[in-house]
Amino acid sequence: MFSTVWLAVIFTLAGAAVGSFLNVCIHRIPEGLSIVSPPSRCPRCGRSIRFYDNIPIVSYLILKGRCRDCRERISPRYPLVEALTALVAWLLFGKFGLTPAYFATFVFICSLIVIAFIDLDHQLIPHAITLSGIPVFSFMAVFFTGLPFVDSFLGIMIGAGTLYFVAVYYEALTKREGMGGGDVNLFAMIGAFLGWKALLFILLAGSLLGAAVGLAVIASKGKDMKYAIPFGPFLCSAAFLHLFFGNYLIGLLLSLRT
Repeated sequence: MFSTVWLAVIFTLAGAAVGSFLNVCIHRIPEGLSIVSPPSRCPRCGRSIRFYDNIPIVSYLILKGRCRDCRERISPRYPLVEALTALVAWLLFGKFGLTPAYFATFVFICSLIVIAFIDLDHQLIPHAITLSGIPVFSFMAVFFTGLPFVDSFLGIMIGAGTLYFVAVYYEALTKREGMGGGDVNLFAMIGAFLGWKALLFILLAGSLLGAAVGLAVIASKGKDMKYAIPFGPFLCSAAFLHLFFGNYLIGLLLSLRT
C-alpha cells in the first residue's frame, strides 16, 4: 500500500501532466480550436511534438527551450504553467488528502489558471469556461466540498452583482469601459465555488494586487493611467490566496487592529 508521501508525489507529477494540457487550452481556446486534436505541434514549423519531447518541464530543459526541428524558441510560460499546476496538486493534496474535495478544488484552480493566462495574453475571459463553470462549480462545491447551497447561490448573485455595479458605475463616471462581462462572470464563478463569504477578501486582495502590478507596469512602460491591465489574473490569484492562506491573512489583519 502506498504511503501518503508517495501518493503526494504521484499526484504532483500528474499535476504537471495536467499543466501540459492546460497549456493546450490556453493556446487554443481563444482561437476557437479543438483542445483534443490535432496533437501538439510547433506553431512555427508545424511538426508534431514527439512524445519524448512532451514530458512536462523536463523536455523544456533538455531542449534548452527550443523546438527540436526548427529551433524556434519555446515560451517559458509552458514549463511555468506545468510547474504551477504541479505545485497546486501538491498543496491541495496536503490540504484535502485523497478526497472528493481535492478533485473538485483541483479542477476549479485549473480553470482559474487557464482563465488567468488567456486574459493576460488576449484581455479576454472565455464565456465557455465561466458560464458553464458557474453551475458546474456550484454543484461540485455543494456535493464535494460541503459548501451550503445558500452560500454558493449567494456567491453567484453577489459576485455577479458586485462587479456589474462597479463596471456600470465606472463607465458612467469615466465614459469608458473599465471592466468587461468576463470579469463579472468570473467573479460569479468564484463565488459559486467558494461562497459569498470569500468574496470580500478576494475582491480586496485582487484589487490591491492589480493596483500594485498595474502601477509597476505603467511606470516601467511609461504609460498613462488609462493603460489597460486585465483584472482577471488578479481575481484568480486572490482566489488562490484565499483557498490556501485566507484564514491566516484575515487573522493577521484582525490582529493588527487590536
